[in-house]
Amino acid sequence: MFSKSCEYGLRAIIYIAQQSTKDEKVGMLSISDAINSPQAFTAKVLQQLTRAKIVSSIKGPHGGFTIESSKMDTIKLSDVVKILDGDSIYTSCGLGLKKCNEDSPCPLHFQFVEVRDKLKEMLENTTLAMIVKDMNTELFFLKR
Repeated sequence: MFSKSCEYGLRAIIYIAQQSTKDEKVGMLSISDAINSPQAFTAKVLQQLTRAKIVSSIKGPHGGFTIESSKMDTIKLSDVVKILDGDSIYTSCGLGLKKCNEDSPCPLHFQFVEVRDKLKEMLENTTLAMIVKDMNTELFFLKR
C-alpha cells in the first residue's frame, strides 16, 4: 500500500523518535542500518522529512537527526504518509485502475474503500508519541 519511501520514512521517524526519547541524536548511517534501508534512499527520505520539519537535522561531529519530544504528541503517521506519498492512498483504486469510482467500481472497490477508510483512521489517530510509548522500538529494530 505504501511506497518504499513511505515505508522507510515511517520506520525512520519511529527509530529517531525512540532514540530522541533517550536524548540521543542519530546519524544517517545508523538509521539506515537500523531500518534496513539503502543509505542513499534513507538520506533522500530524511531530507524530505527535515524540510517538512518532522525531524531536525543538526550538522557537525556531534550532530544527527532528532525529534523534539513536544512534537511527538502532534506528529501523526498521516503527516508522514502525506509528505512522502501524498493523499492518493486514500483515494486510489485497490487494483490501480484510473476510472474506478462509486459510479464505475472495480470488482474490489467497495471492500477496498472499507480498508482505505480504516487505514486513514488509524494513520490520523496514531501519533509518534503513542508508538514510542507502546512498543519497545529498540528491540523491534534490532530484530530486523
